[in-house]
Amino acid sequence: MKTIHDFSVLAIDGKERSLADYAGQVLLVVNVASHCGFTSQYEGLQALQRDYADLGFAVLGFPCNQFGRQEPGDEAEILRFCETRYGVNFPMFAKIEVNGANAHPLYRWLKSQKPGVLGTEAIKWNFTKFLVGRDGRLIRRYAPADTPQSLRPDIESVLGQDKPV
Repeated sequence: MKTIHDFSVLAIDGKERSLADYAGQVLLVVNVASHCGFTSQYEGLQALQRDYADLGFAVLGFPCNQFGRQEPGDEAEILRFCETRYGVNFPMFAKIEVNGANAHPLYRWLKSQKPGVLGTEAIKWNFTKFLVGRDGRLIRRYAPADTPQSLRPDIESVLGQDKPV
């Protein structure tokens, strides 16, 4: 796999979705959880989606229960929580694993492209973020503590490089 567009994932409604559908967009891929100290970042993620969607940007949320069992619900519960609590309307996907033998191939690729601190590939916690360019190539990895607001300069820079396709 050379770009994010080479992957398919299950949407939160259980339907297969090709990430090639997002070709030409800038993406922020995030492993999310509903019962985490960083869960309030949903608000900031939704603000990014609202402010930049018309410029060719999308947040992609991937629920994960690997960190402190902080995403215990099923997909319907997760979606209901995100929509009612934070007004989330960015694309959400089925619950996945991001580390270990059962890590989703998308996350194996993301981690191999941009290792974390000291070269470690493992995702350390919920709300690790990956910024992907319009060409589907990974640009940068962000730690869970990096707020959505703090990513705005990088997102704006990448959005300004090209016009939407």
